[in-house]
Parts: sequence; C-alpha cells; structure tokens
Amino acid sequence: MILPGGRRGTLLLALATATCLMSTACGADEGAGGDDNVAVALITKNSTNPFFVTMQDGARKAAEAEGVKLTVAAGKEDGDEAGQVQAIEDAIARGDEGILITPNGPGVNPAIKKARDAGLYVIALDTPPDPANTVDITFATDNFKAGELIGQWTAKQLAGKPASIALLDLFADKIVSVDYNRDQGFLKGMGIDTKDPKVNGDEAKTGSYAAGTYSIVCNEPTNGAEDGGRTAMERCLAKNPAINVVYTINEPAAVGARKAIQAAGTKDILVVSIDGGCAGVQQVKDGLINATSQQYPVKMAELGVQAIKKIARGGEKPQTTGGLDFFDTGVSLVTDQPASGVDSIDTAEGASKCWGKA
Repeated sequence: MILPGGRRGTLLLALATATCLMSTACGADEGAGGDDNVAVALITKNSTNPFFVTMQDGARKAAEAEGVKLTVAAGKEDGDEAGQVQAIEDAIARGDEGILITPNGPGVNPAIKKARDAGLYVIALDTPPDPANTVDITFATDNFKAGELIGQWTAKQLAGKPASIALLDLFADKIVSVDYNRDQGFLKGMGIDTKDPKVNGDEAKTGSYAAGTYSIVCNEPTNGAEDGGRTAMERCLAKNPAINVVYTINEPAAVGARKAIQAAGTKDILVVSIDGGCAGVQQVKDGLINATSQQYPVKMAELGVQAIKKIARGGEKPQTTGGLDFFDTGVSLVTDQPASGVDSIDTAEGASKCWGKA
C-alpha cells in the first residue's frame, strides 16, 4: 500500500529510529564485517591530549582490521570521572562485549565493577587502577620504570652537582597510579629514598641522591596540560629561581615548564618527562626536553581490541607480565645525550617508533 507523503515519512522515521535503538553500533565507529561483530568501547581520559588521540586512532585501525564495532568516548578533561562513568553506563546499555579504559581516578571503580558484573571484559590501558584487580587486566607502560629511567639519566647528567628539584605532577585532588608511579620512580632513579611508594611528596625535602646532595623545591599539579605545566613552573621558580632539575608527568606539562623557564631567563635546567610522542621526540631533538621515556599507546589499543575479540569468541584471556600485576607494553628512554649505564635510544630511533607507530 502506498501511504500519503506525511504518513509515509513518519513511518520511515519510526522504522529508522527503531533500527538504531536495536543496533549496538549506533553512534559507533564501526569496523568491517557483519552484524555479529564484537562490540568494544574505548574510553580515554580526554580527547585533546595527543597521547589519547593517538590511542583512539590506533584503536580505530585495529577495530577495522579485526572487524570489531568500536565506540569511542572520553572525559571532558583529565580527571573527569563522571564523564567516564556515563560512558561505561552507555557501554553496558549497548550490550558491548568489552571496555578499554584509561581511568580518570578511583571514582570510576564502582562503574567498572558494574560493567564486569554485567559480563563485560574490562581492560585498563596506560593507567592501572588501584587496586589492580578493579579491572580484568591492564595493558600499560611500567610507569615506575619509566620514571626510574629519567631519574637515572638525570643523576648521571648532574655528575655530583647539587640538585634543586621541581616535581611537576598530575593532580593535587585525587590519587592516580600513573601519577605516583612516575614521580616515585623518578626519585628512586635519582637515588632518593621514598617513603610510601603510593604517596607523592612524603619524601625528605633535603638529603643525598646517587651522586650528591638534593633539595626538593616543590610538588605542583599540572593536570597533564601545557598551561598547567607553565603555571606550576612559575610557582616553583618563585620559591627558588636556582632550580636545575624539572621532572614532569608528561610532555605537554614539560613544554609549559620550559616556556616558564624561558620567560624567566633561567638557563642550565634539565627538563625530563614521560610520553615519547612524535612531537615529544622532536622537542627532545630541539632541546626543549632533555630526555623522555617513550610509551606505546597504539600497542596498548591494538592488544586491547584483539584481546576482547578473542575472549568474546571463546579464546584464552591475556596474562600479566611475570612479576607485575599488569601486561607491560614496554618503555624506552629517548635522548641525544646518552648516559653511561643507562639504556637509551636517540631521537632518530625514537621518531621511527613514536607511540608504537612502527
């Protein structure tokens, strides 16, 4: 029967709406394949940090190659737990088989438990939750080792000179494993005693490092952003303009710190960081950052997509790396100023494999 134009349009709209509501791929970035594709949600901390943008791109390519239906979501900014909780609720409602998430903080833990109770396999990427068994498994950099590498390199570069240290961390209002692991790893690499390895700022403010004496001038939050890094560094320099070592949680914060240093006209400051993105490697080459520990977020995303598909099809679950409570996706120190006894790669090699593109 041919319907009059108005009624026919209304019926078509209703049918289209019903089809969308029944489809787990509605609003998703779809991989190739049929309607029985495994559905996976990737939930990153935000969609502005190049690290997470690269992770999203890597997940999309992996989903296309694997024939997985991928939905990408993110918090509005680093630390936005509520936005991630909503994305988890959406994944449960869609009936996804699994979730890949870079947790913004402990506030998402109850929602992750709800997802697992609903039968979703949940993998943390980059940021292990606390406790680790909040998720089924984590695919991540050994963040403590990443911090340790830049700490060892820094101690060697100082060659016994007194160290006046600025620690530019992630948050001041919440505790996240990636934050304390990198900070505490850096201090251990420097040869500085830490107290509670899960607490930033409880170490002695003065003492001895591996080759000399040290003083910690400041622990300032940056929110992992360039403007936060600049503001944090300005505060630190106001406390002590003689700072000669700056640890930063990531490369955007490092760039902000260097801009504050340049604006103050201060020289001979070592700035070290963690990320190893293509832009970060170029910043090392240009001397804005002196050394960085390179992560591989594309590898994390690829392994995550592949693991959830395999599990959904009845395959074996992934296992943690021996001696760790997560699967270690690797880390390399990138610098053009190698230090004796500290393994590193130069910026040419770092550029060839930045963030796991090779």
